[in-house]
Amino acid sequence: MTTAIVRPGYKQTEVGVIPEDWVVIRLGDISDVKTGPFGTALHQKDYVEDGTPIITVEHLGEQGVVHQNLPMVSNTDKKRLSSYTLQTGDIVFSRVGSVDRNSLIRETENGWLFSGRLLRIRHDLKHVYSAYLSYYFQQELVKQRIRNVAVGQTMASLNTQILKNVDIALPSKVPEQTAIATVLSDTDSLITNLEKLIEKKRAIKQGAMQQLLRPKEGWKIKMLGEIANVTMGQSPLSKFYNKLGIGLPLIQGNADIADRKTIIRAFTSNVTKRGNIGDIVMSVRAPVGEISKTAFDCCLGRGVCAISFRNDYLYHFLIYFEKSWAQLSTGSTFDSVNSKQVKELEIPIPSPVEQVRIAQILTDMDTEISVLEQKLSKYKLLKQGMMQELLTGKTRLV
Repeated sequence: MTTAIVRPGYKQTEVGVIPEDWVVIRLGDISDVKTGPFGTALHQKDYVEDGTPIITVEHLGEQGVVHQNLPMVSNTDKKRLSSYTLQTGDIVFSRVGSVDRNSLIRETENGWLFSGRLLRIRHDLKHVYSAYLSYYFQQELVKQRIRNVAVGQTMASLNTQILKNVDIALPSKVPEQTAIATVLSDTDSLITNLEKLIEKKRAIKQGAMQQLLRPKEGWKIKMLGEIANVTMGQSPLSKFYNKLGIGLPLIQGNADIADRKTIIRAFTSNVTKRGNIGDIVMSVRAPVGEISKTAFDCCLGRGVCAISFRNDYLYHFLIYFEKSWAQLSTGSTFDSVNSKQVKELEIPIPSPVEQVRIAQILTDMDTEISVLEQKLSKYKLLKQGMMQELLTGKTRLV
């Protein structure tokens, strides 16, 4: 067997190659791990509108605890559950389901409680910098290790002993742990600020759509079938499906749509109904009304229809109308609309010049949001690369 060559100053360990002055240690040797209160300790009737928040699995975010829709309990229940009170620097870990999720408890969550679906990790802050440990658990390889040791056939779960036995690679000196966590925290701040900016831009666009697409004096109301060419999909026989690129890409429904663009999952050599590049594609079942554009010529399956219009005004209006289709859909098993319902949808139509102007304003907003989203994706990839370098000691900061 060939022994891997380890560069000078590093050593091979059970968790990979790390610097010689780092240590590998069981989490249980540096932390106390505690399970949240059992279900019988707290019932739905115990929740109040104004009280002490309880963190659950749904509130675990990589940039920290999500402060939305938090259940709360009274001061009486807080005292009764005082042993489940969180402190700044604790880490809360998912115990069931998504067992690889964790969040660091910051000063704003100090004194909150944690639910029975979580495990709390608490350690001596003089020897372990909490943010470093939280980031360590966010590495994909570490997440995979935790998923591998989870138990349960129907739903993965952890317990205190399993988590205590997880090995951690740790810089021996707290200042190095702090330096690593600070760099990653700065990157998280960039990501969080960009996410907030994107949400703000989306809200501004939503307001603009309500203002620009609301019918005004001089506008006409036309049925969709009067102003656009509508092609309802028809699924080809499955024997003609292929992954070899023979025929045209097959667009069946929402699974073939991402970021308002059609994507390729399969082809068919039996083209039943055709959609052309640039057409609007709308799902007509499960759920109805999701809008995208064809990025290529395609075959339309029965879950979609294609709509051809002279400019992007109709595309933006149908996005604006997207959530209203539920009022028109039919079917007991899943929502759907038929050709008649699609073609008889009433559309407010301004003059051709105004159509172009409105479409351009909304398209420019979409472009701005898209640029920000691409930037966000790059930041997230950058963070992953930095974690791989810093949390394994490949790149040293001190």
